[in-house]
Amino acid sequence: MRRTLRARIFLSVLLTVPAVGLSTSTAAAAEPEPRPGVSASPEQYALDAKLQRTLGSQSAGSYLDSRTGELVVNVTDTAAAEKVQAAGARAQLVKRSTDQLEAAMETLRQRARITGTSWGIDTSTNQVAVEADASVSEASMTLLKTVVSELGEAARITRVPGVFTKEVSGGDAIYGGGYRCSAAFNTVKEGVRYFLTAGHCTNLATSWSTTSGGSEVGTREGTSYPTNDYGLIRYTDLSQPEGTVNLYDGTYQDITAAGDAIVGQAIKKSGSTTKLTSGSVTAVNVTVNYSDGPVDQLVRTTACSAGGDSGGAHFSGSTALGIHSGSSGCNGTNGSALHQPVTEALGVYGVTVY
Repeated sequence: MRRTLRARIFLSVLLTVPAVGLSTSTAAAAEPEPRPGVSASPEQYALDAKLQRTLGSQSAGSYLDSRTGELVVNVTDTAAAEKVQAAGARAQLVKRSTDQLEAAMETLRQRARITGTSWGIDTSTNQVAVEADASVSEASMTLLKTVVSELGEAARITRVPGVFTKEVSGGDAIYGGGYRCSAAFNTVKEGVRYFLTAGHCTNLATSWSTTSGGSEVGTREGTSYPTNDYGLIRYTDLSQPEGTVNLYDGTYQDITAAGDAIVGQAIKKSGSTTKLTSGSVTAVNVTVNYSDGPVDQLVRTTACSAGGDSGGAHFSGSTALGIHSGSSGCNGTNGSALHQPVTEALGVYGVTVY
């Protein structure tokens, strides 16, 4: 029982295309109205991954239709659309390829890498969605707007409240180096148990406990920050913690698989400060420019979060999706929470969720 409780403390933690008349995307640069996310099925995760591998540069990303729940795959030519149709997803013909959108983000990196900004690909509008927080000065905002304007319809910009920050704080959950973070997912490798958390947390300390000043329960095995934001902590005893995430209502979500988040899908975030919050995925391949350096290839969601939630779990049903990195705060129920895709960390460390 004691071991089960310890584990629970640690885990506060998606074609039908007619022969003619492909759907097309002619998105304007305006900010789209937020829509609630929809659930992704295991079959949609698998189909999406398969199509991205098969299509390669012929794909311009994918998303879940918020009205129908269908997996939509963006393509730039009819030959690719036929492949999508044959696989059983819906194709959408778009103006810009992933390479073109990534070129737009490279322009932002070269000319407007400003602390307090982030950018990523909103596949539902076939655009680069740029955000600037409250710390961005008027002079910097003018520069950012100039660069975005030169990118035309390929990009749009939004001011967000608060300041993009890594959400570490002093308090309660997992403690190391005088800081509080949250754990994401329990993992295993060759019978040895570990848990994942944020790299900016594992950079702070080698030894971790479940109470401030308490006895050690885990030691740092690996850490990567900035550029990435993940770290691995090895349990220092022989406990067999459950592979669950705390839902903060007395129940726990079993985690049995890991996947990559899809724009438009509904997610939940479990962290030691804001507990369980919900949102949807709004952008992938996101770069955020924190004050101490950029982190790339994140996922942006609308879940709420706050200091101490760093390292917490982003998930959907029994599928692990990400490790909480940070946000610009929360405005009502609309946040801008960022997560490190969990699949990358699992691959780097050779561990698996269970």
